[in-house]
Order: sequence, then structure tokens, then C-alpha cells
Amino acid sequence: MPTPRTARPAAEDAPESLAGTRYEVEIGPVAHGGHCVARHEGRVLFVRHGLPGERAVVEVTDGTATSRFLRADVVEVLDASEDRVTPPCPFAGPGRCGGCDWQHAAPAAQRRLKAAVVAEQLRRLAGLDLDVAVEAVAGPPGLPEGLGWRTRVQFAVDPATGAAGLRKHRSHDVEVVDACAIAAPGVEELGVESRDWTGVATVEAVAATGSLDRAVVVTPAATDGRLPIVELERPVSVFRADDRGRTKRVHGRAAVREVAAGRTWRVSGAGFWQVHPAAADTLVAAVLDGLEPKPGDLALDLYCGVGLFAGAIADRLADGDTVIGVESSREAIEDAKHNLRDVPGARFEVGKVDRVLTRPGFLRRADLVVLDPPRAGAGKTVAERIARLTPRRIAYVACDPAALARDLKYFAELGFRTKGVRAFDLFPNTHHVECVAILEPAPRGKKKG
Repeated sequence: MPTPRTARPAAEDAPESLAGTRYEVEIGPVAHGGHCVARHEGRVLFVRHGLPGERAVVEVTDGTATSRFLRADVVEVLDASEDRVTPPCPFAGPGRCGGCDWQHAAPAAQRRLKAAVVAEQLRRLAGLDLDVAVEAVAGPPGLPEGLGWRTRVQFAVDPATGAAGLRKHRSHDVEVVDACAIAAPGVEELGVESRDWTGVATVEAVAATGSLDRAVVVTPAATDGRLPIVELERPVSVFRADDRGRTKRVHGRAAVREVAAGRTWRVSGAGFWQVHPAAADTLVAAVLDGLEPKPGDLALDLYCGVGLFAGAIADRLADGDTVIGVESSREAIEDAKHNLRDVPGARFEVGKVDRVLTRPGFLRRADLVVLDPPRAGAGKTVAERIARLTPRRIAYVACDPAALARDLKYFAELGFRTKGVRAFDLFPNTHHVECVAILEPAPRGKKKG
């Protein structure tokens, strides 16, 4: 006899929302995601806008009387941490812009918080007990530390007013802004925040590093909507994006030129490039230090984008040595081929990494592998397929410490040990942190850590 369906509870039987309820709490340790952990009467609260050791009044933003945990914002600080500062942006704070998590913490304190998160994720998910320090990275000269660094900003548009802004935390609501404190000067020069964007869903503003190229990528609010005439404060290339992320040039240059690692890189449309102006050089240096390429090596650059790491490695190899890039974006692969057209041994494959690695006749071995996957990480299947290539060294570039730690555990089970992890503060005032892990084959008989 089939099991009867359980009737949905009537609205009046739904658990009582605790949103708006206030508690006085002691704020505990930092947790992954830009918040700290507190407790009230045995229940866990994930608290934003607080710092470890503070006593504060928090207001619940999400959760019910039966929730396992609650989300909350600090609305009144009773005993402040010595690391607390006044946020430099007037749009930061409870219920406001969700882009920055740590503007209320001094820059050095932010790095300590991020280091604690990275270390905790590595310990809990990968079983690695490592001392982690998040390294400071210099931002634009002449600006306060942690401000004016973001060279790519995606603005949301308030559908009611056509004004540009940024999303509130865990919300589709738009916080309309007249300036973004972490946006690079080249982004702010475009004047996106002062324009009426009626009929547009999002506007990504791009200010290239090392060139004067500027671009905006406009996504209409409706798939059949007309793109408004875009007139900004300075010459700019304009691209139209569809709901699948594909872009089409409207006017101006077909790409922006980024300068890093001794080359000028063509990045078309909304193609991926690191958003901190020093990120490309910083990560290339860390990858090269870890891999130690030498003439004769065969190198593999997975999730290669426009070829940044492939090009940097190729410069350390002999003429004709093979460097292979793999990337799912056909547009990025075309850029990579253009960018490394002077490297005889460079070749590129279009496709999902896990599928390309098992194509008949693709590769049986590789001396060096670098991978820079999306935030979700590479995953077990990709780790297994890399392990079959028996590389001498692997450099794993990651923007999410949880995904990195999970994948390092997979590699450990496949016979690779983590030689070291470096972390870089390439996203100041946010909870994000970029890591570079270096792996090598574990000594025989040791398959963990």
C-alpha cells in the first residue's frame, strides 16, 4: 500500500519567524563566509558585522523558532574589539550593501580572520594542520589600504528606479550607491552609478590594468529588451550579455588589454580576469615558485582562461616544449591562442576539464599541472584524472578554502601530499581569500597529508 503524502502545514501552523528579535551575545570565533559564531540559550547564531571577543546586541535576520541556527547582524556594540574601525564606506553595515564583509575590521585584523578560516577548513576537511598567514598585497598607490582595488564590478539595477547599486546580503534587493569604495578609480571614472539604467538588469564595469581600456557589459532586464544607448563619462567599449552569459560587442574594442607577467593579454567580452590589479603577477609568482618549471617539462594548465599560467610556465621552458591549456569557454581559448601565438609549444583544448582529460590520445603523462577552477573547486573526478598523469608537481589556485580543502583530501587519497599553502589578501574588506597549494607525490606508503 503506498505511503500517504504528508499534508503541507497550513500557513498558521508555520514556525514562528524570529526575524527582528534581538539578543545580547558574546561573539565567538570567525567562520567561513564572512561571519562569526555566537550562541544564545544553546542555539548557534551566525553573526555579521561583529568581531571575535565583542559583546553586542544582535538582530535576527533569518530563522524561525525551530531552526537549527539563526542568522543575525550586530546592531549595537557593547564592548568593542580593539580591531574594530569605522567602515570607510557609508553603504556598509547591517541591512545595507552585501559586497564587503569586514569593513568594520582593520586590514591586519581582516588577514588574521581569513588565515583562521583557511587553517580551520584545511584542518577540518583535509586533515592538514598548517600554519597559515594571509599575505598582504599592495593595492593602487595613493589610496587607503584595502580600497580602490576592484577592477571589475558588477552593478545590479533597481528595477523600480533604474539606479545602479549592489545587492544586499543574501538578497535580490539593490542597495543604490553613488560610489563603491573598493572599486578601482578606472571603474569609478565611468560614472555607472550616476546614470539611469532603466530596462537593464546588470552592468559590469571593467577597468583594465596596464592599459587605458574600459568596458561595460550590459544585460537587459528582458531577453528581448532593447539595449539603451550607453553614454558614460569616458570612451568605453560596450558589450551586450544574454541570460546564458554570452556576450556580443555593441561598439568599441572587441576586448580589453590586461598587462601582467611580462605580456599584454587580450580578454574578450566578459571573459575571466583577476579583479585585483596585482593578482595576476602575485599568483603567477607563487605558481612558478611552487612548480619550479625546467626545460623539457610537459605542462598542463587546467581552467586556463586566456592562458595566464600557461604563458608564464612557457617562459621558463625551452622553445618547443609543450604547454597545454584546457578551458570550457571557446571565446577564452581563442584569446589564449592569440595571447600565446609566439609560443611554438602552446596548444589549447576546448571542453570541460574532466572530459578533455579522458579524450582518446590526449595525454598519458604530465610533469607539471596547474589548475585554477571556479569557486566550486575541481572535484574528485578531476583529481583522479590528474593523478593518472603522475605529475612531479601540482599547483592548485583556489578562491574558496572549503573547496580547496576538500580537493586536497581527494589528492591525498590518490597519493599526493600538500607541500605547502600560501594565502593572499586579493579581496580586501571581503571574506574572500585566494590560495595557492603546491602538491607532490607522497613518499611510498604515505597517502595522507
